[in-house]
Amino acid sequence: MTEKSYRLGAIAEAVGAELRGDPDIQVFGIATLQAAGPNQLSFLANPAYAKHLANTQAAAVILSPAAADNCPTNVLVLDNPYLGYARLSHWFDPAPIAPPGIHPAAVVDPSAAVAASASIGANAVVEAGVVIGEAVVVGAGSVIGARTSIGDGSIIRPRVTLAHDVVIGQRCHILSGAVIGSDGFGFANEKGQWHRIAQLGRVVLGDDVEVGANTTIDRGALDDTVIGNGVKLDNLIQIAHNVRIGDHCAMASMVGIAGSTKIGSHCVFGGAAGVAGHLEITSQVHLTGMTMVTGDIPEPGVYSSGTSADTNRQWRKNAVRFRQLDTLARRVKELEKKTEG
Repeated sequence: MTEKSYRLGAIAEAVGAELRGDPDIQVFGIATLQAAGPNQLSFLANPAYAKHLANTQAAAVILSPAAADNCPTNVLVLDNPYLGYARLSHWFDPAPIAPPGIHPAAVVDPSAAVAASASIGANAVVEAGVVIGEAVVVGAGSVIGARTSIGDGSIIRPRVTLAHDVVIGQRCHILSGAVIGSDGFGFANEKGQWHRIAQLGRVVLGDDVEVGANTTIDRGALDDTVIGNGVKLDNLIQIAHNVRIGDHCAMASMVGIAGSTKIGSHCVFGGAAGVAGHLEITSQVHLTGMTMVTGDIPEPGVYSSGTSADTNRQWRKNAVRFRQLDTLARRVKELEKKTEG
C-alpha cells in the first residue's frame, strides 16, 4: 500500500478551513485525539472528547472556532468539524481501487451494456438487459438481475444481490449481503392455507443512497418500492414492499418498515424502531431507538415508545401496574365526577 501524504495548507484549502499554523507540514493520516502522532490529523466534534485536546500529539486538529484557542498544535477551524473529518477520511482510505474491466471469472450476458470504465469482479453475474454506468464497481460474487440499471459512480460491494428490474441511481453504495428487489411478503389466505402473490413492482433507488450490509428492500406488489435521494440505511434493515421513503432520511440498524408505508423527507429512525404498514409519516420526524409506530404521524418532532431497562424485580412490578392502568383511569374518572358533584 502506497502511503498517502498531503500538505496541511492543501488540506485547509480543500475543506475551506481557516489554518492557524504551519501550512508545509505533511499529514499522513487521521486518528483520534488520544492516538494521533505528529504526522497525523485529528478532529474534535463531540465535546465529550475535549478533555483529550490539551495532550494531543496530532500535527493538527480540526475543530470549531469556540475550541480553537485551547488547542496546543496547528488548527483547522471549521464550523462543522465532523463534516471536515468526513470529507478528509476519503483522502486516506486504504480500500483498493477496482480496475476498469470485466474479470475473466465474471459471467456477463452478451445483451448487457457495461461501460468501459466500470469494474466487474470475479464470479459476479450480470444478467440479460442490464445497464451499468460509468465508473460503476460490481464486487466479486454479486448478482445483477435481468434489466436492472446501475447509475454512474455507484459501488456494489461483494455478494450483493440486485433482483430483476431494479433501478439504482448515481453514486449509490450497496454493502455486502444486501438484497434489493426481493419478493415482498404477500400471500392470500383461503381456509387456513396461504397462496403466494407474485410481486410485480420494482425497487427504485435515487442518487447517493447507501444500503448497509444484509439489509433487504422488497420489490413492490404492484407499484414500486421507492427510496429517495440521499437516504442512508444501516445494516440489517427490512424495508417491505411498496414502502416510499423521502429524500435524506437516515435509519439505524434493525429498523423495520412494514408494507405500503409512506415516510417523508429528512427523517431519522433510531435502532430497532418499527413502523406498521399502510401508515403515513410526515417529514422531519425522529424516532428514538426501539420506538414502535402503529398510527400515522402528521406532525414533525421527536417520538419515543417503550421503557428503558430496569432491574427485573422493578420491571415485573411495573408490568403489573401497566395492566392496571385502565382500571386506575376509570377510578380516577369516577373520583373526578364525585368531586365535581
